[in-house]
Amino acid sequence: MRKAIGAPAPRPSLTGEPPVAESEKPTRTLVNIAGIVAAATLISKLFGLFRQQAIAAAFGVGPAFGAFNFAYVIPGFLLILLGGINGPFHSAIVSVLSKHQREDAGAIVETITTLVVGILLLITIGLVMFAEPMMRITAPGLFVSLEQFQAAGQSVDTYATLELTRAIAIEQFRIMAPLAVLAGLIGIGFGSLNASDQYWLPSISPIFSSLSVILGLGGLAFYLGGNITRPENAILGGSVLAWSIVAGAVLQWLAQIPAQWQAGLGRLRLRFNFNQPEVKAVLRIMAPATFSSGMMQINVWTDLFFASFIPNAAAAVSAMGYAGLLVQTPLGILSNVILVPLLPVFSRLAAPGQRDELKTRIRQGLIVTAITMLPISALMIALAVPISRVVYERYAFTEEDSFLTASVLIAYAVGMFVYLGRDVLVRVFYGLGDGNTPFRISVANIVVNVVLDALLVGPYGAVGLVLATVGVNITSMLAMLWVLNRRLQGLPLRQWSVVTLGLTLGSVGTGFAAWGVLRLSQQWLGRSGFGIQLVQIALASGVGLGVFALVALQLRLPEVDLLVTRVRQRVLRR
Repeated sequence: MRKAIGAPAPRPSLTGEPPVAESEKPTRTLVNIAGIVAAATLISKLFGLFRQQAIAAAFGVGPAFGAFNFAYVIPGFLLILLGGINGPFHSAIVSVLSKHQREDAGAIVETITTLVVGILLLITIGLVMFAEPMMRITAPGLFVSLEQFQAAGQSVDTYATLELTRAIAIEQFRIMAPLAVLAGLIGIGFGSLNASDQYWLPSISPIFSSLSVILGLGGLAFYLGGNITRPENAILGGSVLAWSIVAGAVLQWLAQIPAQWQAGLGRLRLRFNFNQPEVKAVLRIMAPATFSSGMMQINVWTDLFFASFIPNAAAAVSAMGYAGLLVQTPLGILSNVILVPLLPVFSRLAAPGQRDELKTRIRQGLIVTAITMLPISALMIALAVPISRVVYERYAFTEEDSFLTASVLIAYAVGMFVYLGRDVLVRVFYGLGDGNTPFRISVANIVVNVVLDALLVGPYGAVGLVLATVGVNITSMLAMLWVLNRRLQGLPLRQWSVVTLGLTLGSVGTGFAAWGVLRLSQQWLGRSGFGIQLVQIALASGVGLGVFALVALQLRLPEVDLLVTRVRQRVLRR
Protein backbone atom coordinates (compact mmCIF):
# COMPACT_ATOMS: atom_id res chain seq x y z
CA MET A 1 0.00 0.00 0.00
CA ARG A 2 1.43 3.37 -1.02
CA LYS A 3 1.53 6.13 1.55
CA ALA A 4 -0.05 9.54 0.94
CA ILE A 5 2.53 12.29 1.10
CA GLY A 6 0.93 14.21 3.92
CA ALA A 7 -1.81 11.96 5.26
CA PRO A 8 -0.64 9.34 7.75
CA ALA A 9 -3.41 7.19 9.14
CA PRO A 10 -3.86 8.84 12.55
CA ARG A 11 -4.80 12.49 12.86
CA PRO A 12 -2.61 14.77 15.02
CA SER A 13 -3.59 14.65 18.68
CA LEU A 14 -5.13 17.71 20.32
CA THR A 15 -3.41 16.84 23.57
CA GLY A 16 -0.03 16.51 21.94
CA GLU A 17 0.40 12.77 22.60
CA PRO A 18 1.71 11.03 19.44
CA PRO A 19 -0.78 8.47 18.11
CA VAL A 20 0.47 5.15 16.79
CA ALA A 21 -0.89 3.69 13.57
CA GLU A 22 -0.64 0.19 12.24
CA SER A 23 2.74 -0.28 10.60
CA GLU A 24 3.30 3.46 10.68
CA LYS A 25 5.78 5.58 12.62
CA PRO A 26 4.25 8.01 15.10
CA THR A 27 3.13 11.14 13.35
CA ARG A 28 3.91 14.64 14.52
CA THR A 29 1.27 16.23 16.70
CA LEU A 30 -0.20 19.66 16.16
CA VAL A 31 1.74 20.89 19.17
CA ASN A 32 5.04 19.52 17.82
CA ILE A 33 4.44 21.02 14.40
CA ALA A 34 3.48 24.33 15.98
CA GLY A 35 6.67 24.25 18.05
CA ILE A 36 8.84 23.71 14.97
CA VAL A 37 7.07 26.45 13.04
CA ALA A 38 7.15 28.83 16.01
CA ALA A 39 10.88 28.45 16.58
CA ALA A 40 11.78 28.86 12.91
CA THR A 41 9.36 31.71 12.33
CA LEU A 42 10.51 33.51 15.47
CA ILE A 43 14.10 33.48 14.24
CA SER A 44 12.99 34.61 10.79
CA LYS A 45 10.80 37.41 12.16
CA LEU A 46 13.56 38.64 14.47
CA PHE A 47 15.86 39.01 11.50
CA GLY A 48 13.02 40.74 9.67
CA LEU A 49 12.87 43.20 12.54
CA PHE A 50 16.63 43.74 12.36
CA ARG A 51 16.24 44.39 8.64
CA GLN A 52 13.57 47.01 9.26
CA GLN A 53 15.72 48.64 11.94
CA ALA A 54 18.58 48.88 9.45
CA ILE A 55 16.26 50.47 6.89
CA ALA A 56 14.92 52.93 9.48
CA ALA A 57 18.42 53.91 10.59
CA ALA A 58 19.49 54.43 6.98
CA PHE A 59 16.47 56.21 5.52
CA GLY A 60 14.07 57.24 8.32
CA VAL A 61 10.80 58.30 6.73
CA GLY A 62 12.59 59.90 3.78
CA PRO A 63 12.04 59.45 0.03
CA ALA A 64 14.15 56.30 -0.44
CA PHE A 65 12.00 54.11 1.83
CA GLY A 66 8.83 56.01 0.97
CA ALA A 67 9.45 55.25 -2.71
CA PHE A 68 10.18 51.63 -1.89
CA ASN A 69 6.75 51.21 -0.30
CA PHE A 70 5.12 52.37 -3.55
CA ALA A 71 7.48 50.43 -5.83
CA TYR A 72 7.06 47.23 -3.81
CA VAL A 73 3.25 47.18 -4.16
CA ILE A 74 3.10 44.95 -7.24
CA PRO A 75 6.32 42.89 -6.80
CA GLY A 76 5.57 42.49 -3.11
CA PHE A 77 1.97 41.65 -3.94
CA LEU A 78 3.22 38.75 -6.05
CA LEU A 79 5.79 37.66 -3.47
CA ILE A 80 3.23 37.59 -0.66
CA LEU A 81 0.43 36.25 -2.81
CA LEU A 82 2.37 33.47 -4.52
CA GLY A 83 5.41 32.89 -2.35
CA GLY A 84 4.15 33.31 1.17
CA ILE A 85 3.50 30.56 3.68
CA ASN A 86 -0.29 30.18 3.92
CA GLY A 87 -0.58 31.83 0.50
CA PRO A 88 -2.74 30.27 -2.23
CA PHE A 89 0.11 28.34 -3.88
CA HIS A 90 1.13 26.93 -0.52
CA SER A 91 -2.45 26.17 0.53
CA ALA A 92 -3.48 24.57 -2.78
CA ILE A 93 -0.42 22.33 -3.02
CA VAL A 94 -0.68 21.19 0.60
CA SER A 95 -4.38 20.49 0.17
CA VAL A 96 -3.85 18.31 -2.92
CA LEU A 97 -0.53 16.60 -2.16
CA SER A 98 -1.70 15.61 1.33
CA LYS A 99 -4.34 13.42 -0.35
CA HIS A 100 -2.11 11.81 -3.01
CA GLN A 101 0.73 9.33 -3.11
CA ARG A 102 4.34 10.32 -2.60
CA GLU A 103 5.43 8.67 -5.85
CA ASP A 104 3.30 11.11 -7.85
CA ALA A 105 4.47 14.25 -6.07
CA GLY A 106 7.54 14.96 -8.22
CA ALA A 107 5.64 14.93 -11.51
CA ILE A 108 2.86 17.07 -10.07
CA VAL A 109 5.28 19.69 -8.71
CA GLU A 110 7.34 19.79 -11.93
CA THR A 111 4.25 20.29 -14.08
CA ILE A 112 2.88 23.05 -11.88
CA THR A 113 6.30 24.74 -11.83
CA THR A 114 6.56 24.64 -15.63
CA LEU A 115 3.13 26.19 -16.08
CA VAL A 116 3.47 28.85 -13.38
CA VAL A 117 7.00 29.99 -14.23
CA GLY A 118 6.10 30.31 -17.92
CA ILE A 119 3.23 32.65 -17.08
CA LEU A 120 5.25 34.64 -14.54
CA LEU A 121 8.14 35.16 -16.95
CA LEU A 122 5.78 36.96 -19.30
CA ILE A 123 4.49 39.04 -16.41
CA THR A 124 8.06 39.97 -15.41
CA ILE A 125 8.89 41.21 -18.92
CA GLY A 126 5.74 43.31 -18.92
CA LEU A 127 6.57 44.86 -15.55
CA VAL A 128 10.04 45.93 -16.74
CA MET A 129 8.74 47.40 -20.00
CA PHE A 130 5.85 49.30 -18.44
CA ALA A 131 7.39 50.36 -15.13
CA GLU A 132 6.40 54.03 -15.31
CA PRO A 133 2.78 53.45 -16.41
CA MET A 134 2.41 50.84 -13.68
CA MET A 135 3.69 53.32 -11.10
CA ARG A 136 1.19 55.90 -12.37
CA ILE A 137 -1.57 53.39 -11.69
CA THR A 138 -0.14 52.39 -8.32
CA ALA A 139 0.58 55.86 -6.95
CA PRO A 140 -0.98 58.58 -9.11
CA GLY A 141 -0.45 61.14 -6.36
CA LEU A 142 3.29 61.03 -7.09
CA PHE A 143 2.66 62.33 -10.62
CA VAL A 144 0.68 65.49 -9.89
CA SER A 145 2.02 68.70 -11.43
CA LEU A 146 3.66 71.53 -9.49
CA GLU A 147 0.66 73.74 -10.21
CA GLN A 148 -1.74 71.17 -8.74
CA PHE A 149 0.51 70.75 -5.73
CA GLN A 150 0.73 74.48 -5.05
CA ALA A 151 -3.01 74.85 -5.58
CA ALA A 152 -3.44 72.42 -2.67
CA GLY A 153 -1.41 74.79 -0.46
CA GLN A 154 1.85 72.78 -0.46
CA SER A 155 5.37 74.19 -0.75
CA VAL A 156 7.89 73.88 -3.57
CA ASP A 157 10.34 72.08 -1.25
CA THR A 158 7.73 69.42 -0.50
CA TYR A 159 7.17 68.99 -4.22
CA ALA A 160 10.91 68.44 -4.75
CA THR A 161 10.71 65.56 -2.27
CA LEU A 162 7.74 64.22 -4.21
CA GLU A 163 9.70 64.30 -7.49
CA LEU A 164 12.63 62.48 -5.89
CA THR A 165 10.28 59.86 -4.45
CA ARG A 166 8.74 59.31 -7.88
CA ALA A 167 12.10 58.85 -9.65
CA ILE A 168 13.36 56.39 -7.05
CA ALA A 169 10.10 54.42 -7.10
CA ILE A 170 10.22 53.86 -10.89
CA GLU A 171 13.81 52.60 -10.73
CA GLN A 172 13.08 50.31 -7.78
CA PHE A 173 10.04 48.90 -9.59
CA ARG A 174 12.17 47.82 -12.59
CA ILE A 175 14.78 46.23 -10.34
CA MET A 176 12.22 44.21 -8.36
CA ALA A 177 10.18 42.95 -11.35
CA PRO A 178 11.88 39.46 -11.26
CA LEU A 179 10.24 38.87 -7.87
CA ALA A 180 7.23 37.68 -9.89
CA VAL A 181 9.03 34.52 -11.05
CA LEU A 182 10.82 34.01 -7.75
CA ALA A 183 7.54 34.27 -5.87
CA GLY A 184 6.02 31.39 -7.81
CA LEU A 185 9.06 29.18 -7.27
CA ILE A 186 9.19 29.92 -3.55
CA GLY A 187 5.45 29.33 -3.04
CA ILE A 188 5.49 25.99 -4.85
CA GLY A 189 8.50 24.90 -2.81
CA PHE A 190 6.87 25.91 0.47
CA GLY A 191 3.72 23.95 -0.30
CA SER A 192 5.46 20.79 -1.43
CA LEU A 193 7.83 20.75 1.56
CA ASN A 194 4.99 21.24 4.05
CA ALA A 195 3.00 18.47 2.36
CA SER A 196 5.97 16.14 2.95
CA ASP A 197 5.97 17.06 6.65
CA GLN A 198 8.91 19.48 6.43
CA TYR A 199 8.20 22.69 8.33
CA TRP A 200 11.55 24.03 9.51
CA LEU A 201 13.06 25.13 6.17
CA PRO A 202 9.96 26.95 4.80
CA SER A 203 9.56 28.83 8.07
CA ILE A 204 13.24 29.77 8.44
CA SER A 205 14.02 30.59 4.79
CA PRO A 206 12.76 34.24 4.84
CA ILE A 207 15.84 34.93 6.95
CA PHE A 208 17.84 35.03 3.70
CA SER A 209 15.91 38.06 2.49
CA SER A 210 16.53 39.91 5.75
CA LEU A 211 20.23 39.05 5.77
CA SER A 212 20.54 40.21 2.17
CA VAL A 213 19.09 43.64 3.00
CA ILE A 214 21.19 44.03 6.15
CA LEU A 215 24.37 43.12 4.27
CA GLY A 216 23.41 45.34 1.33
CA LEU A 217 22.85 48.40 3.51
CA GLY A 218 25.99 47.60 5.48
CA GLY A 219 28.00 47.50 2.26
CA LEU A 220 26.42 50.76 1.13
CA ALA A 221 27.34 52.43 4.42
CA PHE A 222 30.93 51.21 4.03
CA TYR A 223 31.06 52.45 0.42
CA LEU A 224 29.73 55.89 1.39
CA GLY A 225 31.94 56.16 4.44
CA GLY A 226 28.98 56.06 6.81
CA ASN A 227 27.15 58.91 5.04
CA ILE A 228 24.23 56.75 3.97
CA THR A 229 21.66 59.03 5.63
CA ARG A 230 22.48 62.09 3.51
CA PRO A 231 19.62 63.15 1.16
CA GLU A 232 21.91 63.23 -1.89
CA ASN A 233 22.51 59.49 -1.48
CA ALA A 234 18.80 58.64 -1.57
CA ILE A 235 18.77 57.41 -5.20
CA LEU A 236 21.74 55.08 -4.71
CA GLY A 237 20.34 53.88 -1.38
CA GLY A 238 16.96 53.14 -2.94
CA SER A 239 18.56 51.05 -5.71
CA VAL A 240 20.68 49.07 -3.25
CA LEU A 241 17.58 48.35 -1.16
CA ALA A 242 15.70 47.02 -4.20
CA TRP A 243 18.61 44.84 -5.41
CA SER A 244 19.01 43.43 -1.89
CA ILE A 245 15.36 42.36 -1.85
CA VAL A 246 15.79 40.51 -5.16
CA ALA A 247 19.00 38.83 -3.98
CA GLY A 248 17.25 37.67 -0.82
CA ALA A 249 14.43 36.09 -2.83
CA VAL A 250 16.96 34.22 -4.99
CA LEU A 251 18.68 32.84 -1.89
CA GLN A 252 15.31 31.88 -0.39
CA TRP A 253 14.46 29.83 -3.47
CA LEU A 254 17.89 28.20 -3.78
CA ALA A 255 17.84 27.15 -0.12
CA GLN A 256 14.79 24.93 -0.57
CA ILE A 257 15.94 23.14 -3.75
CA PRO A 258 18.14 20.49 -2.06
CA ALA A 259 15.36 19.56 0.38
CA GLN A 260 12.85 19.25 -2.48
CA TRP A 261 15.17 17.01 -4.49
CA GLN A 262 15.95 14.81 -1.51
CA ALA A 263 12.26 14.37 -0.72
CA GLY A 264 11.43 13.42 -4.32
CA LEU A 265 9.40 16.58 -4.88
CA GLY A 266 10.58 17.29 -8.39
CA ARG A 267 13.69 18.69 -10.00
CA LEU A 268 14.50 21.55 -12.37
CA ARG A 269 12.98 19.91 -15.43
CA LEU A 270 10.20 20.99 -17.77
CA ARG A 271 7.05 18.91 -17.74
CA PHE A 272 3.97 19.76 -19.82
CA ASN A 273 1.37 17.26 -18.64
CA PHE A 274 -1.12 19.99 -17.81
CA ASN A 275 -4.06 17.57 -18.12
CA GLN A 276 -2.86 15.50 -15.16
CA PRO A 277 -5.81 15.19 -12.70
CA GLU A 278 -3.72 16.22 -9.70
CA VAL A 279 -2.50 19.33 -11.52
CA LYS A 280 -6.07 20.27 -12.39
CA ALA A 281 -7.03 19.75 -8.74
CA VAL A 282 -4.28 22.14 -7.62
CA LEU A 283 -5.35 24.71 -10.20
CA ARG A 284 -9.02 24.42 -9.19
CA ILE A 285 -8.10 25.45 -5.65
CA MET A 286 -5.25 27.76 -6.60
CA ALA A 287 -7.10 29.92 -9.10
CA PRO A 288 -9.92 31.14 -6.84
CA ALA A 289 -7.60 31.16 -3.82
CA THR A 290 -5.14 33.35 -5.72
CA PHE A 291 -7.87 35.76 -6.67
CA SER A 292 -9.25 35.69 -3.13
CA SER A 293 -5.89 36.46 -1.53
CA GLY A 294 -5.26 38.92 -4.32
CA MET A 295 -8.30 40.86 -3.29
CA MET A 296 -6.65 41.55 0.06
CA GLN A 297 -3.55 42.80 -1.74
CA ILE A 298 -5.75 44.96 -3.94
CA ASN A 299 -6.92 46.54 -0.70
CA VAL A 300 -3.26 47.25 0.13
CA TRP A 301 -2.86 48.89 -3.26
CA THR A 302 -6.03 50.89 -2.65
CA ASP A 303 -4.59 52.16 0.63
CA LEU A 304 -1.37 53.26 -1.07
CA PHE A 305 -3.33 54.77 -3.96
CA PHE A 306 -5.02 57.11 -1.51
CA ALA A 307 -1.81 57.54 0.51
CA SER A 308 -0.02 58.90 -2.57
CA PHE A 309 -2.24 62.00 -2.35
CA ILE A 310 -1.25 62.76 1.26
CA PRO A 311 1.03 65.87 1.07
CA ASN A 312 4.05 64.12 2.61
CA ALA A 313 3.29 60.76 1.04
CA ALA A 314 6.78 59.34 1.64
CA ALA A 315 6.55 59.89 5.40
CA ALA A 316 2.99 58.54 5.55
CA VAL A 317 3.71 55.25 3.77
CA SER A 318 7.03 54.86 5.58
CA ALA A 319 5.23 55.08 8.93
CA MET A 320 2.72 52.53 7.67
CA GLY A 321 5.59 50.24 6.69
CA TYR A 322 7.40 50.54 10.02
CA ALA A 323 4.23 50.12 12.08
CA GLY A 324 3.06 47.27 9.89
CA LEU A 325 6.28 45.37 10.55
CA LEU A 326 5.81 45.72 14.32
CA VAL A 327 2.34 44.18 13.97
CA GLN A 328 3.31 41.57 11.40
CA THR A 329 6.12 40.20 13.57
CA PRO A 330 3.79 38.62 16.19
CA LEU A 331 1.11 38.04 13.56
CA GLY A 332 3.51 36.19 11.30
CA ILE A 333 4.81 33.99 14.09
CA LEU A 334 1.40 33.13 15.50
CA SER A 335 -0.32 32.78 12.13
CA ASN A 336 2.18 30.12 11.12
CA VAL A 337 1.89 28.39 14.49
CA ILE A 338 -1.91 28.31 14.24
CA LEU A 339 -2.56 27.96 10.51
CA VAL A 340 0.22 25.68 9.23
CA PRO A 341 -0.68 22.66 11.41
CA LEU A 342 -4.44 23.24 11.14
CA LEU A 343 -4.75 23.44 7.34
CA PRO A 344 -4.08 19.72 6.69
CA VAL A 345 -6.46 18.88 9.55
CA PHE A 346 -9.26 20.96 8.02
CA SER A 347 -8.70 19.12 4.73
CA ARG A 348 -8.94 15.70 6.41
CA LEU A 349 -12.12 16.65 8.26
CA ALA A 350 -14.02 17.77 5.16
CA ALA A 351 -16.24 14.66 5.04
CA PRO A 352 -19.84 15.18 6.29
CA GLY A 353 -19.42 12.54 9.01
CA GLN A 354 -16.63 14.55 10.65
CA ARG A 355 -18.41 17.87 10.99
CA ASP A 356 -18.45 17.84 14.80
CA GLU A 357 -14.68 17.38 14.90
CA LEU A 358 -14.30 20.12 12.27
CA LYS A 359 -16.32 22.53 14.40
CA THR A 360 -14.11 21.71 17.37
CA ARG A 361 -11.02 22.51 15.33
CA ILE A 362 -12.54 25.77 14.07
CA ARG A 363 -13.25 26.80 17.66
CA GLN A 364 -9.73 25.81 18.63
CA GLY A 365 -8.24 28.00 15.90
CA LEU A 366 -10.41 31.02 16.74
CA ILE A 367 -10.05 30.83 20.53
CA VAL A 368 -6.29 30.32 20.39
CA THR A 369 -6.20 33.32 18.06
CA ALA A 370 -8.11 35.39 20.62
CA ILE A 371 -5.94 34.21 23.52
CA THR A 372 -2.78 35.23 21.72
CA MET A 373 -3.79 38.27 19.70
CA LEU A 374 -6.03 40.25 22.05
CA PRO A 375 -3.50 40.84 24.85
CA ILE A 376 -0.76 41.63 22.32
CA SER A 377 -3.07 44.19 20.69
CA ALA A 378 -3.76 45.80 24.05
CA LEU A 379 -0.05 46.05 24.87
CA MET A 380 0.77 47.59 21.51
CA ILE A 381 -1.95 50.20 21.92
CA ALA A 382 -0.83 51.11 25.45
CA LEU A 383 2.91 51.07 24.70
CA ALA A 384 2.98 52.26 21.08
CA VAL A 385 5.27 55.27 21.61
CA PRO A 386 8.02 53.59 23.67
CA ILE A 387 7.91 50.54 21.37
CA SER A 388 8.44 52.74 18.30
CA ARG A 389 11.26 54.63 20.01
CA VAL A 390 13.06 51.53 21.24
CA VAL A 391 12.81 49.67 17.94
CA TYR A 392 13.50 52.42 15.42
CA GLU A 393 14.75 55.70 16.90
CA ARG A 394 18.40 56.01 15.87
CA TYR A 395 20.42 57.78 13.15
CA ALA A 396 18.02 58.99 10.42
CA PHE A 397 14.91 57.99 12.41
CA THR A 398 13.93 60.90 14.69
CA GLU A 399 11.64 61.30 17.71
CA GLU A 400 9.05 62.93 15.44
CA ASP A 401 9.15 59.85 13.22
CA SER A 402 8.54 57.70 16.32
CA PHE A 403 5.34 59.54 17.21
CA LEU A 404 4.08 59.29 13.63
CA THR A 405 4.82 55.56 13.55
CA ALA A 406 3.19 55.05 16.98
CA SER A 407 -0.08 56.62 15.84
CA VAL A 408 -0.26 54.21 12.91
CA LEU A 409 0.76 51.29 15.13
CA ILE A 410 -2.23 51.90 17.42
CA ALA A 411 -4.58 51.70 14.44
CA TYR A 412 -2.98 48.46 13.22
CA ALA A 413 -3.12 46.90 16.70
CA VAL A 414 -6.89 47.42 16.94
CA GLY A 415 -7.44 44.86 14.18
CA MET A 416 -4.92 42.12 14.98
CA PHE A 417 -7.47 39.57 16.20
CA VAL A 418 -9.84 39.94 13.23
CA TYR A 419 -6.89 39.83 10.81
CA LEU A 420 -5.75 36.43 12.02
CA GLY A 421 -9.27 35.16 12.78
CA ARG A 422 -10.25 35.84 9.19
CA ASP A 423 -7.25 33.83 8.00
CA VAL A 424 -8.31 30.88 10.17
CA LEU A 425 -11.73 30.87 8.52
CA VAL A 426 -10.26 31.20 5.03
CA ARG A 427 -8.28 28.00 5.66
CA VAL A 428 -11.46 26.23 6.70
CA PHE A 429 -12.91 26.97 3.27
CA TYR A 430 -9.70 25.81 1.59
CA GLY A 431 -9.87 22.59 3.60
CA LEU A 432 -13.43 22.09 2.36
CA GLY A 433 -12.17 22.53 -1.21
CA ASP A 434 -13.99 25.85 -1.57
CA GLY A 435 -11.90 28.80 -2.70
CA ASN A 436 -14.85 30.59 -4.32
CA THR A 437 -16.58 31.79 -1.16
CA PRO A 438 -13.55 33.69 0.25
CA PHE A 439 -13.03 35.11 -3.23
CA ARG A 440 -16.58 36.45 -3.49
CA ILE A 441 -16.37 37.96 -0.02
CA SER A 442 -13.03 39.58 -0.88
CA VAL A 443 -14.44 41.09 -4.07
CA ALA A 444 -17.29 42.68 -2.12
CA ASN A 445 -14.84 44.03 0.42
CA ILE A 446 -12.88 45.91 -2.24
CA VAL A 447 -15.85 48.25 -2.48
CA VAL A 448 -16.00 48.50 1.31
CA ASN A 449 -12.31 49.36 1.45
CA VAL A 450 -12.54 52.04 -1.24
CA VAL A 451 -15.44 53.71 0.54
CA LEU A 452 -13.74 53.60 3.95
CA ASP A 453 -10.44 54.86 2.52
CA ALA A 454 -12.16 57.78 0.81
CA LEU A 455 -14.02 58.69 4.02
CA LEU A 456 -11.11 58.34 6.45
CA VAL A 457 -7.96 59.43 4.59
CA GLY A 458 -8.91 63.11 4.58
CA PRO A 459 -9.46 63.64 8.31
CA TYR A 460 -7.04 60.99 9.61
CA GLY A 461 -4.36 60.47 6.94
CA ALA A 462 -2.36 57.24 7.26
CA VAL A 463 -4.22 56.28 10.45
CA GLY A 464 -7.52 56.47 8.57
CA LEU A 465 -6.23 54.12 5.87
CA VAL A 466 -5.25 51.53 8.46
CA LEU A 467 -8.62 51.81 10.21
CA ALA A 468 -10.29 51.21 6.86
CA THR A 469 -8.36 47.95 6.56
CA VAL A 470 -9.53 46.93 10.03
CA GLY A 471 -13.12 47.55 8.94
CA VAL A 472 -12.62 45.34 5.87
CA ASN A 473 -11.24 42.49 7.99
CA ILE A 474 -14.18 42.69 10.40
CA THR A 475 -16.61 42.52 7.49
CA SER A 476 -14.78 39.52 5.97
CA MET A 477 -14.71 37.56 9.22
CA LEU A 478 -18.40 38.09 9.94
CA ALA A 479 -19.39 37.13 6.39
CA MET A 480 -17.38 33.89 6.50
CA LEU A 481 -18.81 32.94 9.89
CA TRP A 482 -22.32 33.45 8.50
CA VAL A 483 -21.61 31.20 5.50
CA LEU A 484 -19.97 28.47 7.61
CA ASN A 485 -22.86 28.57 10.07
CA ARG A 486 -25.25 27.69 7.25
CA ARG A 487 -23.00 25.17 5.52
CA LEU A 488 -22.11 23.21 8.66
CA GLN A 489 -25.72 23.13 9.94
CA GLY A 490 -25.06 25.54 12.76
CA LEU A 491 -22.04 26.73 14.70
CA PRO A 492 -22.13 27.52 18.44
CA LEU A 493 -21.63 31.19 17.65
CA ARG A 494 -23.23 32.47 20.84
CA GLN A 495 -20.91 30.35 22.97
CA TRP A 496 -17.87 31.43 20.97
CA SER A 497 -18.96 35.09 21.22
CA VAL A 498 -19.28 34.90 25.02
CA VAL A 499 -15.79 33.43 25.31
CA THR A 500 -14.35 36.03 22.93
CA LEU A 501 -16.06 38.83 24.85
CA GLY A 502 -14.55 37.59 28.09
CA LEU A 503 -11.09 37.51 26.53
CA THR A 504 -11.66 40.99 25.08
CA LEU A 505 -12.51 42.38 28.50
CA GLY A 506 -9.38 40.74 29.85
CA SER A 507 -7.33 42.43 27.14
CA VAL A 508 -8.85 45.81 28.06
CA GLY A 509 -7.63 45.22 31.60
CA THR A 510 -4.24 44.30 30.13
CA GLY A 511 -4.04 47.62 28.28
CA PHE A 512 -5.02 49.76 31.26
CA ALA A 513 -2.64 47.92 33.58
CA ALA A 514 0.26 48.30 31.14
CA TRP A 515 -0.50 51.98 30.56
CA GLY A 516 -0.67 52.64 34.30
CA VAL A 517 2.67 50.92 34.95
CA LEU A 518 4.22 52.85 32.05
CA ARG A 519 3.09 56.22 33.39
CA LEU A 520 4.31 55.46 36.91
CA SER A 521 7.69 54.26 35.66
CA GLN A 522 8.03 57.35 33.47
CA GLN A 523 7.49 59.56 36.51
CA TRP A 524 10.19 57.68 38.42
CA LEU A 525 12.72 56.99 35.64
CA GLY A 526 11.97 59.59 32.98
CA ARG A 527 11.19 59.05 29.29
CA SER A 528 14.65 59.05 27.68
CA GLY A 529 17.31 56.41 27.24
CA PHE A 530 17.15 53.09 25.39
CA GLY A 531 17.71 50.99 28.52
CA ILE A 532 15.14 52.89 30.58
CA GLN A 533 12.47 52.61 27.88
CA LEU A 534 13.21 48.91 27.42
CA VAL A 535 12.78 48.30 31.17
CA GLN A 536 9.52 50.27 31.15
CA ILE A 537 8.14 48.20 28.27
CA ALA A 538 9.15 44.96 29.98
CA LEU A 539 7.57 45.94 33.33
CA ALA A 540 4.36 47.22 31.77
CA SER A 541 4.04 44.16 29.51
CA GLY A 542 4.65 41.75 32.38
CA VAL A 543 1.97 43.32 34.57
CA GLY A 544 -0.47 43.53 31.66
CA LEU A 545 0.00 39.90 30.66
CA GLY A 546 -0.39 38.87 34.30
CA VAL A 547 -3.79 40.56 34.40
CA PHE A 548 -4.84 38.80 31.20
CA ALA A 549 -3.64 35.42 32.49
CA LEU A 550 -5.79 35.78 35.61
CA VAL A 551 -8.87 36.57 33.52
CA ALA A 552 -8.20 33.75 31.02
CA LEU A 553 -7.75 31.18 33.80
CA GLN A 554 -11.07 32.20 35.33
CA LEU A 555 -12.82 31.42 32.04
CA ARG A 556 -11.67 27.77 32.32
CA LEU A 557 -11.14 27.32 28.61
CA PRO A 558 -9.82 23.96 27.34
CA GLU A 559 -7.44 25.86 25.06
CA VAL A 560 -5.92 27.65 28.06
CA ASP A 561 -5.71 24.40 30.02
CA LEU A 562 -3.92 22.78 27.09
CA LEU A 563 -1.34 25.55 26.89
CA VAL A 564 -0.75 25.52 30.65
CA THR A 565 -0.36 21.72 30.67
CA ARG A 566 2.16 21.79 27.85
CA VAL A 567 4.21 24.52 29.55
CA ARG A 568 4.23 22.58 32.85
CA GLN A 569 5.30 19.40 31.08
CA ARG A 570 8.20 21.15 29.39
CA VAL A 571 9.33 22.85 32.61
CA LEU A 572 9.20 19.62 34.63
CA ARG A 573 10.99 17.70 31.87
CA ARG A 574 13.83 20.23 31.96
